Parts: sequence; structure tokens; C-alpha cells
Amino acid sequence: MAFLLFSLNSLRGRLLLLVALAIAPIAVMTIISGIREHDHAISVAEENLQRLTNLAAANEAQSIESARQILRDLASVPDLMKDQARCNNLLDSIQRQNGDYANFGVIQLNGDVNCTAIPSSGQVNLRDRSHFRRAVHLKRFVAGGYIFGRVIQKHTVNLTYPILDDDEQVRGVVFAAMDLTKLDRFVADIQLPPGSVLMTADSEGKIIARKPNPEQWFGKPVWPELRAAMAGEPGKPVQLTGPDGVERLHRFARVGNNGLTDYTVTIGIPVADITAVARRDQVMDLLALAVTLVLAMLAAWFVGDVLVLRRVKMLATTANSIASGSLGARSGIAYGKEEISELARALDAMAAALQDKERQHLKAEAQLRLADQRKDEFLAMLAHELRNPLAPISAGAQLLRSGNASPAAVDRTADIIVRQVNHMTRLIDDLLDVSRVTRGLVTITRAPLNVAAVVADAVEQAEPMMRARQHRFELVMPEQPLQVMGDHKRLVQVLVNVLNNAAKYTPSGGEIVLRVQEDEGNVRLQVRDNGIGMSHELRGRVFELFAQADRSSDRSEGGLGLGLALVKMLVELHGGTVTVDSGGERQGSTFSIVLPATEAQVVPVATKPVSATGSLLRVLVVDDNVDAAQTLQLLLEAAGHEVVVAHTAHGGLEAAQRLEPQLCLLDIGLPDLNGNDLARGLRMLGASKHATLVAVSGYGRREDREISKAAGFDHYFVKPLDLDALLAVIARL
Repeated sequence: MAFLLFSLNSLRGRLLLLVALAIAPIAVMTIISGIREHDHAISVAEENLQRLTNLAAANEAQSIESARQILRDLASVPDLMKDQARCNNLLDSIQRQNGDYANFGVIQLNGDVNCTAIPSSGQVNLRDRSHFRRAVHLKRFVAGGYIFGRVIQKHTVNLTYPILDDDEQVRGVVFAAMDLTKLDRFVADIQLPPGSVLMTADSEGKIIARKPNPEQWFGKPVWPELRAAMAGEPGKPVQLTGPDGVERLHRFARVGNNGLTDYTVTIGIPVADITAVARRDQVMDLLALAVTLVLAMLAAWFVGDVLVLRRVKMLATTANSIASGSLGARSGIAYGKEEISELARALDAMAAALQDKERQHLKAEAQLRLADQRKDEFLAMLAHELRNPLAPISAGAQLLRSGNASPAAVDRTADIIVRQVNHMTRLIDDLLDVSRVTRGLVTITRAPLNVAAVVADAVEQAEPMMRARQHRFELVMPEQPLQVMGDHKRLVQVLVNVLNNAAKYTPSGGEIVLRVQEDEGNVRLQVRDNGIGMSHELRGRVFELFAQADRSSDRSEGGLGLGLALVKMLVELHGGTVTVDSGGERQGSTFSIVLPATEAQVVPVATKPVSATGSLLRVLVVDDNVDAAQTLQLLLEAAGHEVVVAHTAHGGLEAAQRLEPQLCLLDIGLPDLNGNDLARGLRMLGASKHATLVAVSGYGRREDREISKAAGFDHYFVKPLDLDALLAVIARL
């Protein structure tokens, strides 16, 4: 008895008991076996079907989530609804880069489509579309139902995202029309048994994806029984008979979590196919039962150990190894078509997936640490670079304040202060330029340019630094003039940054060569120096943001590591490339800029000289920064002009009535009224309505300039004030 209990507690003993029970009446055994096989086939099919359904839903949710990210980024673009031409160009560019979408557009609150990637022949109004109304009402992303596009003539679903103002009020809605043939790509790749159906339906029960024959089913409603099942519990299996008379096993899954969509995915496999193996086994059992009765006991004892017990033990050992953290463990079982092989395959696949995720996690963790280190280095560098100019500015200010400086010392101190302020301005401009370029807000004005003129302007700007460091500079130009299409100011900025970089990292007395030549239909500008050179590691990241060589005392003004990153961005905007080569440390460096050449004729731009002389003016200065206002007053009074200062907008209006100014220099950020309101008030006063109004502000965005221009300003200067430009304005007056 004890031996029997011991045997029943082991897997081998239970196999023997099963064989013994098999020697039952043939009819009973066939029924029981058939039921078990049928139930097992249904159970396995339900699990596999649910996994496949979840995978299909997850893939579609990923596509919808990608669309939501694109729309959210579009909704955050400043003034998207103001400039229709710019909006059309932006949406057209995004649509060409994202081929899964048939159209992008912006809808005003009255339903009119403001701009689209695909132009329409007439005005389109989407006020009747539920996805538009829901996006306005819910103030969040909404995935709409099936729509056949009026303009694009395609089967689509419209995905919408509200455009909110600073008060969280809806100003409009940006939408993306997803081509259902693109959403259906994953569906088309899934291999299903013949007679199976895979479909996705929207909240109204209309089909937006189907296999097979998707084009014949887009927009058609699912049959009532299936729609009722879709509205029920997503994980519950349902057996339904379709309109074609085929009974199928269906599993369901929602597309996305947290209300991403109202779509439901279902896969139905014919029940007859699922149970076909079970039915065939029943027939085979009847034929083979006689042989089985003889061999079953021996097979259970001897063969069971080889085919089942050892493999189960291998699976258990592998599972324990994975649980203990050894993600490289594998079962070692040769894959077949039986259940243990499927289990071994699933276990090995799970271990491989966990191992891959672990590698990805470690890689992401290393990248985050590197990014955090770069951020800390940049912040320290930024603080250092901004403090450096403050030291000579502060010392110079103290010297001027003491009143003991000689005229020569005053001139030298003024030059130092101007130079350091210009240095700080360049640092801030580089930061703003990088920000604008990376966000795609920089517009390149393309025109035919003479390369020699670009080179001349760049050398003129970079020459002071090279002269200060006593560099030998050589310029090699081709005999024939070369021309490119581009933005003169930006190309000069590119070349100046490369020349200044060579000057910074070349010791005093070094050599810098700028060579310009034609290169197979392109223009190559090559800057070579014999400076400190670059290691292999630095060459790989020199064009990344904040990348720098090691700093030393003679390169204390090395910048923020933005110049070369900006060079790469601007060159690529011109359709060119920039590369660097170096033999190693202390072997010098060679930067090569390649731009497409053009044969267009360069039209010279006539410049009108500005007279430096003029009559004395009555000037009103309004700035709440007392030091800034007084400094500007001293400068203008030194030139002989009559200057009155006010520190509030109301004070400025009172002073204008007394002074009747010819020129008004107004700060925008005033404590009582802003400078734009003050400008409107001055235009309404008889004493100042004909005065020249100049905005002097720390805000330099394009929209700020446009607002000030609309308020009545004639000129707009960004702090620190460009005195040469101001004096040019005064000279014209």
C-alpha cells in the first residue's frame, strides 16, 4: 500500500495510473478522451488567441500613440493658427515625413479647416464631425471613428488634439487623418488559419481594419451579435456564428489604455479548425486502442522517463535559474510540435526577452548618466563663461567710478567693457540660435551668393582674435568665382565659428589656412590649423551640443560648446555637410564644409551710406531700470542732445507733453503700463504723435517684434543696446 502511495506521488506513478484507467470500456474512454482533447484545444486556442489579439491591439495603440505625440507637438507650436502659409508648409513637411497619414490640418472653433497638408479646392467645414466636437468639449486627444475623407478620398480615422491658450481655453483643433491601409499593415502580416477573421471596429461599430479583404469592409458595420460581444468584457471568449454561417471563437482587446481610443480588436478562428485535431485523435484512438493497451504500460515506465520526466525536470531547472537571475539560462530542449516543446520555446523566448530588456535597461541607464553628466558640465561651464566677462566689467566700472583714471585708461576701460559685453551677447545669441534651430524655427533666406563675399566678411570678423593670438593666417581662393545658394548672414556665422574655433585651440604663433575650392559640383571650404588637434573620441562627438576639448588657462574663453553644433545644424539646413579630421592630439585639425554650388548670377546689393552727422534732438528715455536709463542719458547728453528720463509709463506721458520729443526710447517691461501701451498713448498725444519711437527690450522673439510694430514703434532693439545702430537712427533723424 505504501509503495502504491509512493508511486502515485511521482509523475511516473501517475502515468501508470492513467494507463491503467485507459483500460476501461472503449466507448467511455473515447468519450472522455474526446472531451479532454476538445477542451484542451479550446483552452490553448483561447490563450494564444488572446495573446495575438492583445498584440494586434498594442500595435494599433502604438500607431495611435505616435499620432498623439505628433499632434501634441503640433498643438504646442507658437502661432500655428496665425500664419496660414507657414502652417501649410509645416503640415506638408510633417505629412511627407510620416507616410502613414493621409492629411494633417488645423480646425478653427467654427469648424473651418484653417490649413492642411493636402490643399482642398474649396473651404472645408468639419463642425458636424463628432471627433472635432469631442476634442473641443473634453480638451484632450480624441481618436474619432471611421471617415471617408472629403478631400483626400481615402478611408481614414481622424485623430484630434485641442490647441489651448495660456488660460487653458480651446483656440482650435489640430487633426491627423490616418490612412486605414497603413493602420492595417500589422493585420496583413498576421498569419491566421483559413476562415479566420481579424477586425478592428470604432465606437459606432464600423470596421476600420479587417483581414481578409480589408478594402471591401472599411466603414461597414459589424453584425449585431459581434457588436454586443465587443461592448462586453474585453477578456471574455465568445463563440459566435457569423453571417457566413461559420462558428468562430472570438477574443477581444481594447486599443490603448486610459481612454486613448474607443476601438476594439477581435480575432475569430473557426471552432471546427480548433477542434479538428481533437476529432482526428478520437478516430485514431479507436484504431490504435488495441495496440495501446499492450504497449501503454511499458511506454509509461520506460519511454515516459525519456520523453516527459527528463524534459520536465530540464524545464523546472531552467525556470529556477531564470527566477534566480540567470537570464542567460535556456532549456536546451529541441523544439518540436508537442506541448512540452511549445512550453520550452515559450520559456526560452521569455528568458531571451528578459535578457534583451536588461541590456536595454543598462544601456538606457548609461545614457541617462552620461546626459546628466553633460548637463552638470554645461551648467558649470555656463556659470564660468558668464562670470568671466563680469570680472573685467566690474573692475572697469569701479575704475570709472573712482574718478582717478586718465583719459587713456578710460578709453581702454571702455573698450574692455564693450568687448566683454559683446562676448556675453555672443554666448546668449549662440544659446538662442541652437534653441531655434533644434526646434525648427530658423528660416533660411536662400539667394545666390558669391563665396568670396562670404569669406571676406567671415575673415573680417575672425581676424581680431587671430591677430590677438599672433597667428599666421593664409587665405587660398580659386581663380574662378564660386557661388552657392544660401543665407549670407548664416554662412558667415558658420565660417566665423570654425575660424574662431581654430584660433581658440591653436597656440600663439600658430598657423591657420582657409582654402576655398571647387569639388565635383560643390564648394569646399577647408580650415586647417596646427593647433592642439583632437583625439579619436573627441572627433566622434565634436559636433554634439556642449562638446569641448579639455580647457586650459590660455583658452579661458572657450565658449559653451555650442559653436560647432550650430555649424553642423546650419550647414545641413543649406543642404551641405561638415566633417573634421585630425591626426591626433597636438597634430592640428582640419574642418571641411561642403556646400552645393550654383551657376546663378549674384545680384549685388547696393548699400546706402548713413550720415554720421545731424542736428541735436529732444529725446525721451523711459526705463524702470534706473542705471540703464541714466547710462543712456549720459551717452546722449555727451553727444549734445536734450534728454529727459522717466521710470514709469505715466511719468513718460507727462514728460512727453512738456518736452515734445523728437525721439523716444521706451522699455517694454514697465511697472505700470507696458511699453506697447505707452507707445499707443504717445501716438495719441499731439506733442509726440510724430516722434520716432524706438523699443529697447530684453525680449527678442519675432512675435514680440510684431506686437511692438503694431503698437506704433518705428524700430526695435534688443538689450544690450547696439549703440552703433542707435547712432545710425539718430543720424538719419
